Amino acid sequence: MGCVSLLLGQVEEQGARSGTVRRLMEDRSGVTAIEYGLIAALIAVAAIIAMTAVGTSLTNVFNTVAGDL
Repeated sequence: MGCVSLLLGQVEEQGARSGTVRRLMEDRSGVTAIEYGLIAALIAVAAIIAMTAVGTSLTNVFNTVAGDL
């Protein structure tokens, strides 16, 4: 937090709206959105891996059935 407080101190010295900058620095809603995005990506990767495994198994079953016919 040392760099953040230094940045906020410099912004205040320049006469900017420190309240707005401070609110933006403390806002955590973007972090939550990123977490949800990472969870969705993890679920998508797991689904792709599962569907690939099932697809390979089904291919083997159909090839076995076709060979027996």
